[in-house]
Amino acid sequence: MTEMVTWTCTGCALLCEDIQVSIDDNRIEQVEHACIKGRARIFGCKDKAIPSVNGAKADIDDAIKVAARILKEAKNPLLYGWSNSTNEAQMAGIELARTLGGVIDSTSSFCQGITINEILNGTIQTCTLDEVREKADVMVFWGADPMSSHPRHMSKYSYFPRGELRQRGYEEDRTAISIDVRQSRTAKICKNGFHRIPPQGDAEFMRGLIDALSGRVPKLSFDYDVKKILELAAILKKAEFGVIFAGLGLVYSIKEDIALLSEFMGALNQFSSFSLIPMAGHFNMRGFNHNLHEKTGHIYRVKFGEGEAISGVQYSVIEQIKSGADAVLVVGSDPLASLPASISRRLKDIPVILVDPCMNLTSLVADVTIPCSTSGIEVGGTAVRMDGKTMDITSIVQGNNMSDEMIIRQIIDEVG
Repeated sequence: MTEMVTWTCTGCALLCEDIQVSIDDNRIEQVEHACIKGRARIFGCKDKAIPSVNGAKADIDDAIKVAARILKEAKNPLLYGWSNSTNEAQMAGIELARTLGGVIDSTSSFCQGITINEILNGTIQTCTLDEVREKADVMVFWGADPMSSHPRHMSKYSYFPRGELRQRGYEEDRTAISIDVRQSRTAKICKNGFHRIPPQGDAEFMRGLIDALSGRVPKLSFDYDVKKILELAAILKKAEFGVIFAGLGLVYSIKEDIALLSEFMGALNQFSSFSLIPMAGHFNMRGFNHNLHEKTGHIYRVKFGEGEAISGVQYSVIEQIKSGADAVLVVGSDPLASLPASISRRLKDIPVILVDPCMNLTSLVADVTIPCSTSGIEVGGTAVRMDGKTMDITSIVQGNNMSDEMIIRQIIDEVG
């Protein structure tokens, strides 16, 4: 018998909650309203992970026992990933890291973590996507291309919807601005609101905007029409409810000078009301930052020991793989595909335990593979949307494996 259910999509950090899925005999037959990323999430796992130890097929309980032994015997175990796991699995991972006295880090360590840190510490003002839809009149996509990275962003929340205070929509009530090094798909929609800057020019352009907001004539080292930057500053000053959507292009460019972003947001809010939302990619990347912050006061790169948990760049996934970790547990990530090649190659020399529903590149170097159910499809829980709102995610089909949370808790029992 065919059943139609409503699904909260875990294809990206938008967590769209209006997806319709047709289920027949525990099989997904049809999906409506999902974008290409959502469909890839629900249909994308073609090669299911198989429990194995040292390349040989193993019983899953035996694989868990071997994983626990590796982690318990390690002097400096690293627990990494988490962005494609539920809040519940992440909390279990934090508990395991504390039990082991190990290091825990997430994919946000080299992307949006620095912006989320500013938000959670109260340095930068934020808002919800629902507020954007209902109130925003000026939105700036800085180093972000949501038309490619989050395909329903502009239609569901930011630019195109009719809002409570924006009944005339994008035609008259909203202004979209793109600041980027290339004319992306989003930049084309912004039309005259596109400002092209050179690679690594974000910090200088931001300082120029701060000058323009303060009534000073900006001086830029690269060729740029000063009149255009003054006009942009005037638009930002007049905003009733403005939002900066910070993409990876911006984050990577100013990561060594994050205080500049706080200064810029402060300058904007002297004249209008502006919030910032990080354009998180994985569906629960921000959840890990919230959960770790709740438990330790830090958002990533945490070392547990006998005293208080401490954080520092030396505990980042990159530094740990380079010179610290003697065992790695990977959950909800594929570091071999995402980390620099010079770093990921080091994983071949470290015992690696992979907990994932699918085979991926990291499977090639994993000493122990433990398959789990797919979060948001075969197992439910909660996750944190890119704007910080906690969302319920439900299972829509029954999987054959334990959830990653259950696997981690079984490892905790083994090492305890």
